[in-house]
Amino acid sequence: MKKFLMAAAGGTVLGIIATTQIAAPLLAQEAAKTNNVYEQLDLFGDIFERIRAQYVEEVDSSALIEAAIDGMLTSLDPHSSYLSPKDAAKMREQTRGEFGGLGIEVTQEDGFVKVVSPIDGTPADEAGIEAGDFITHVNGESLLGLVLDEAVEMMRGPVGSEIVITVVREGETEPFDVSITRDTIELTVVRSRTEGDSVVLRLSTFNDQTYPKMAEQLAEKVEAAGGMDKINGFVIDLRNNPGGLLTQAIKVSDAFLNEGEIVSTRGREASDGDRFNAKMGDLADGKPIVVLINGGSASASEIVAGALQDHRRAIVIGTKSFGKGSVQTVMPLRSEGAMRLTTARYYTPSGRSIQSLGVSPDIVVAQPPRVADGDEEETPVRRGRSEADLRGSLNNDSLSDDEIKQIEADREKAEKAAELRIEDYQLAYAIDILKGLTALAPKE
Repeated sequence: MKKFLMAAAGGTVLGIIATTQIAAPLLAQEAAKTNNVYEQLDLFGDIFERIRAQYVEEVDSSALIEAAIDGMLTSLDPHSSYLSPKDAAKMREQTRGEFGGLGIEVTQEDGFVKVVSPIDGTPADEAGIEAGDFITHVNGESLLGLVLDEAVEMMRGPVGSEIVITVVREGETEPFDVSITRDTIELTVVRSRTEGDSVVLRLSTFNDQTYPKMAEQLAEKVEAAGGMDKINGFVIDLRNNPGGLLTQAIKVSDAFLNEGEIVSTRGREASDGDRFNAKMGDLADGKPIVVLINGGSASASEIVAGALQDHRRAIVIGTKSFGKGSVQTVMPLRSEGAMRLTTARYYTPSGRSIQSLGVSPDIVVAQPPRVADGDEEETPVRRGRSEADLRGSLNNDSLSDDEIKQIEADREKAEKAAELRIEDYQLAYAIDILKGLTALAPKE
């Protein structure tokens, strides 16, 4: 018994020694890390004081601190940033649907401002700015070396004032200048129209108005057509839609799904993740859907396209989307400022992340480049001669007058669809797909 107690005591002593030998280095490492952080903060304080005391010109201490905070956040990724009280107020205005500027969603790449997408009907859109353009200069001043917020501030100005931006575009050999007149940007988040038997829903952004406006206009178009039986399908146009609110992307996706996952988010810790599922109810009543995307479709747009594609609820056509698969959380700070911080990545229902990869369309359809005014003379399209044009040709005796009128009406619709290819080739392609799906559907 005495030997047993001695052995147990020896084991305890050895255990204590072993624990100490393992834990001590770990504790020392943690202490070293903590000391290193405090040393770095002391270094920041030293630099801050030297700038205030010895810089060639007097500096604003608050501006220095804001610049340091912004630098810390923008070093993480292109979408994390500090929002001053003024910028935070502008962001809230944009979320509500009205703000001032040129009308472009931008990010930063290689030190320059890159256009994610121009917003429909804005000065930038009307001036011909395209997704993927790089803005290198504003009024002759280089943007290289500026943080994104500083570059954006250079593009802001009084409504009605003119700005000249220098653009570098893929396919163009030389940079070129574009003159734009600043204006108040009032977002029309949803535009809708009927093309033949198809309803086209154009979503330009995802803010508080997107889902309710879409649902309202969808119902109006269906009613005007004479009911859902008169509709052959829907085109959801997300081209050049830079995204916006995650909640609205989920609602828009849910509008056309009866069940299943819409999107999931995964943060740094497993507990930070979340999943969002569809509820019963399909605004399109099961009708075919085509989703249009391009390189300017980002973030919330990609959530919608990815969800409908993974559930085989829609055919996605166009070109590869932008590839912004991260979630930013806006955190209010003291003094009415805010911090936009990337807190998670999002994943489509199949579990794929689109970060940097984008959503790949089921059918790749590129939009022909714009033709500048005066670059190409319009040539009238001549209708080819047919049997019916020949003098004395026989009548078709197998059809009634009403049937002939119906054929002529259908032909007129087809000719209008062909005209749409000149105006918007990708949209015309989407409508042709809906017609093809309808033609293959079983007859009731």
